[in-house]
Amino acid sequence: MTSHDRRITPARPDLAAASLRGIVPAPHYVEGNERRVIETVVPLRPDPDFSASIDTELLFGESFTVYDEIEGWAWGQAGRDGYVGWLSANALAAPRPASHQLSALRSFIYPVPSIKAPVMTALSFGSALSATAREGDFLRLEDWGFVFAAHTRELDARDSDPVAVAERFLGVPYLWGGKSSLGLDCSALVQTALLACGTSSPRDSDMQERDLGGERLDPAGPLSQLKRGDLLFWKGHVAMVRDGATMIHATGHTMTVVVEGLAEGIVRIAAAGSPLRTVIRPA
Repeated sequence: MTSHDRRITPARPDLAAASLRGIVPAPHYVEGNERRVIETVVPLRPDPDFSASIDTELLFGESFTVYDEIEGWAWGQAGRDGYVGWLSANALAAPRPASHQLSALRSFIYPVPSIKAPVMTALSFGSALSATAREGDFLRLEDWGFVFAAHTRELDARDSDPVAVAERFLGVPYLWGGKSSLGLDCSALVQTALLACGTSSPRDSDMQERDLGGERLDPAGPLSQLKRGDLLFWKGHVAMVRDGATMIHATGHTMTVVVEGLAEGIVRIAAAGSPLRTVIRPA
């Protein structure tokens, strides 16, 4: 058990996913039940406790495989990036195929197809939607309500520039474990930007540094080698190269998603005790 990363391994001392039989020892194995997130955003925690830290978040429409439920908590694994943890069982419902994704940074859900109607809730970029019909400028959602159609796109549509995706989040507050347009952390910004362009990414920066494919550049090399979209890794932090002079990242330094000078940022972070250690040009 100690050799397996608990963040992405659906196994506990008392049980494990059936898919891990013969790989991870456990007293018994469980076939999971696929569910779907029905809250706008829900925290995933390492323990079934509302005071526990937030490892990450799941957005509306994401899939989640449940292996255990205890007193209103569900333990399982996120379908989008494989993260394992606990979330409120009330945030889940039966699975439903998605047809669209939210392409605006944030958009409202209305009870009727009118911008003058009282808002029911708001969803974040990347939320998965099940639409049943087009009604004027709106899509009717199978769950409930209507969303402005121009704020959505087909589920398989992709962006071409992850940096441009990240730039949409400029000014969004930094939130440890956050993954939505209300707040997110450095690795969530990178994961969101890559996923919008069709590239799957692990959730945390150490996983990204270890597992993302692509060309690995010399971190001690000249800044002139860097191109838009290159990923810069420090211990516990990641940023994206924006151009020859700047990078974009979600940082606790300003508590926002911000554009910062490349040279200045590298020096500042190194002065805080963390030199640049990895540069990846994603495939």
